[in-house]
Amino acid sequence: MNRLATATSPYLLQHADNPVDWWPWSPEALAEARRRDVPILLSVGYAACHWCHVMAHESFADADVAAFMNEHFVNIKVDREERPDIDAVYMTATQAMTGQGGWPMTCFLTPDGKPFHCGTYYPPVPTQGMPSFKQVLTAVAQAWDERRDELVEGAGRIVDHIAEQTRPLSPQPVTADTIASAVAKLRTEVDPENGGFGGAPKFPPSMVLEFLLRHYERTDSMEVLSIVDMTAEGMARGGVYDQLAGGFARYSVDAEWVVPHFEKMLYDNALLLRCYAHLARRTGSPLAHRVAGETAEFLLRDLRTPQGGFASSLDADAEGVEGLTYVWTREQLVDVLGPDDGAWAAETFGVTEEGTFERGASTLRLPQDPDDPARWMRVTSTLLDARNERPQPARDDKVIAAWNGLAITALAEAGVALQRPDWIEAAVAAGSFVLDVHKTDDGLRRSSRDGVVGEADAVLEDYGCFADGLLALHQATGEPRWLEEAIALLDIALRRFGVEGMPGAYHDTAVDAEELVHRPSDPTDNASPSGASALAGALLTASALAGPERASAYRAACEEALARAGALIAQVPRFAGHWLSVAEAMLAGPVQVAVVGTDARQRERFVVEAAQNIHGGGVVLGGVPDAEGVPLLTDRPLVDGRPAAYVCRGYVCDRPVTTPEALLGSL
Repeated sequence: MNRLATATSPYLLQHADNPVDWWPWSPEALAEARRRDVPILLSVGYAACHWCHVMAHESFADADVAAFMNEHFVNIKVDREERPDIDAVYMTATQAMTGQGGWPMTCFLTPDGKPFHCGTYYPPVPTQGMPSFKQVLTAVAQAWDERRDELVEGAGRIVDHIAEQTRPLSPQPVTADTIASAVAKLRTEVDPENGGFGGAPKFPPSMVLEFLLRHYERTDSMEVLSIVDMTAEGMARGGVYDQLAGGFARYSVDAEWVVPHFEKMLYDNALLLRCYAHLARRTGSPLAHRVAGETAEFLLRDLRTPQGGFASSLDADAEGVEGLTYVWTREQLVDVLGPDDGAWAAETFGVTEEGTFERGASTLRLPQDPDDPARWMRVTSTLLDARNERPQPARDDKVIAAWNGLAITALAEAGVALQRPDWIEAAVAAGSFVLDVHKTDDGLRRSSRDGVVGEADAVLEDYGCFADGLLALHQATGEPRWLEEAIALLDIALRRFGVEGMPGAYHDTAVDAEELVHRPSDPTDNASPSGASALAGALLTASALAGPERASAYRAACEEALARAGALIAQVPRFAGHWLSVAEAMLAGPVQVAVVGTDARQRERFVVEAAQNIHGGGVVLGGVPDAEGVPLLTDRPLVDGRPAAYVCRGYVCDRPVTTPEALLGSL
């Protein structure tokens, strides 16, 4: 029976034709395991995951392996992007058992869902001390038959351990000194040659860079700005960035940003777009401006769905070969461009005879700006046309509420600051789509595909990130609808996700969500903001935009959440980047700029000036005085009949100014 055929997840659909008798995660699957009295084999991955594809081809497509799985287990396939709650519970178990984690994740569970053996990828034959997948299956099935009581008892201990390790942290105030200490710790972890933090593999540290930019704005620390500049340039000139079509890959397998793991994720590119746009408006960097523009165009061209939302990712593989679409040899460059332009392109892009990737091929890098811009434009256009004729990576076109929220925020902010109204229009379309399709009578759903909403409820990061996106739309357009919808989502999140008796602590799933063996609650910022930090950021922004009846309550809730992350910020700031950005915005005020005027063109001059120069995390909004449903413009009149800008920090406001030049001075 093909139970995955109607799934809204492309990842599940990739496995629909396996000989494995897959079940989606459901009460019925657990009930089947209890009825048959067999363990559960839980396989978790995502559509763009290279090693997920490898294991699927090697093992799940093998008829003999599938027959053994079907006889001895109830097999459940989960898309980690669609069900991050399930992924979080069993990833914590995998890390506790093995000391590491990753995808594909392979867990063996009791029929009531408790994990007793976990791992990641298993090869088809024993390799480098790693058992084959069939050996693991055989050993687990034998252990279940012969030592079941021992396995069940161990599973209970694992669940207890997970609960102990994921308890909310004790409150610890986050002060200017806390932030300064975090910066000092980050300095010790910077790669002084290549930028970024740590060694290989190296991930784009988008949230940490955003924090450091905000810290520079408050402190004028040129050392901090140099870390951002060096890292942003290293990534933008490396193979981790697509030099022909824009957009960043998930990470670099080396410390020099040369060879990426080629999948492109929506959340990475949304967060990096925001960061590069912030750097461009703050420093005027031509490189940052170009990369922000190309990254935005990548989102609009390659990830936007026909319905107006943004798809989750592009695959690492094409026709089963990682990087096939993207890498080049010197001979291929000459074939496409001719001998002169081909040799010039090889030199410009760092394509070597021995290659920087595999099989003599190289990723394209840009160690220096080209000396002939016209030639550069001609060469890159020709290469991109040729590349488009190659096999292309598949697209995971499910729409995730949280990640669309990140994209909406980035496009709306960058669209105003860099004066790209088309980006704002795309953000509006995405916001409208998620509200129309994902919003239900009692909250949000997490994902949709082809305009059809999935069954999984939204988790905390969906509420926080999407609410933040709606608040960005409110600022970019001045329309009250977006603020009203954001407030509704924030009120639901505060009501349904908090840990009872622990102000500022939050679960990642709602109080009425499906009951798992553990209710996940992870405050760390990893590839994207944690649910709690996303909520805190949205609450702080809302406190600067909402009316006085909510502003103080939202700010207090943000302060409580930030205190819960105090120990995390102090100990591992690399995994608290978004928390630190929220802390910087709070220390700065956050800054509010309300622009009033009856002439839209005059008003726009003030808004752009403010958007280009405001402290990160501040709010800018323009409209007519006392616009209905726009609290920030209440009691902000014109000055002598002229447009005016009101600048406030926290609850203290400057005198209104009536020229863009005076506004710049206030900021």
